[in-house]
Amino acid sequence: MATLKLRAIGNSVGLVLPKELLARLNLAEGDSLHVVEQPHGSLLLTTLDPEVEEQVRLGRELMKEYRETFRALAK
Repeated sequence: MATLKLRAIGNSVGLVLPKELLARLNLAEGDSLHVVEQPHGSLLLTTLDPEVEEQVRLGRELMKEYRETFRALAK
């Protein structure tokens, strides 16, 4: 576990991630992180976009439901 500090960066406040953590998570300057609030009040930092993740889930459901139709169309 790493403890992170908020720091003033110009007129904003930023979160500085230690170099070791960036290397372990394979992150670099310019990468995007998404903050997801969890039901119990904690925050989750993820590289996965929750909106895209939901679209993929819905797409998988659709493909499962219409598996035979897609199979016939692929012929």
